[in-house]
Amino acid sequence: MLGLDDTDHEILRLLLEDARRPYSDIAERVDLSAPAVSDRVDRLQEMGLLRGFTVDIDRSMLHAGVPVLIEIDARPGRDAAVAEAIADADTVERVYRTADGRVTVEATVSNSDAGGLLDDHVPLDDVDSYEVRLLADSERTSGLAAAEFAPDCAECGNSVDEEGEQRRLDGDRYYFCCGSCAERFVDQYEALKEGA
Repeated sequence: MLGLDDTDHEILRLLLEDARRPYSDIAERVDLSAPAVSDRVDRLQEMGLLRGFTVDIDRSMLHAGVPVLIEIDARPGRDAAVAEAIADADTVERVYRTADGRVTVEATVSNSDAGGLLDDHVPLDDVDSYEVRLLADSERTSGLAAAEFAPDCAECGNSVDEEGEQRRLDGDRYYFCCGSCAERFVDQYEALKEGA
């Protein structure tokens, strides 16, 4: 299975800076042709590494309320449900869930009504407590550093390296650390599919 080379890293870095950057501009910077850059971007999308190109709205230019950070202490075992429920709110920009059961939400609330946001979207029985902080400023930075492509094996959960395998089943791509994991997964997948 192919990994990421220095050119892939540079293409990703340039797209992180500006997702609308023309392939011709990227091509000049990485010493490839525009069609070669397009092929690489297509491959990164097929790998599942690039999931889309998004718009980054500067909410400070819009009057939509007050930017806040809400830290929610969920009841034991309910943090995933709280995170999923609050993520559905239109005013929520980011949701983070930590290993200790805390959910942190970046949102814009009208009239400083963070409690109303929670009441509307989260079963309060799932919440032990929450704290709201006003945001003075927020800046997003996206960097790759020395990151390598390393998805988890769909069968055993180990990291997949360049020696791993990938399979496409019913339009979905799955990554495997070794051939035996791939075979076990495919056999089980096909058996479940036949039984359905």
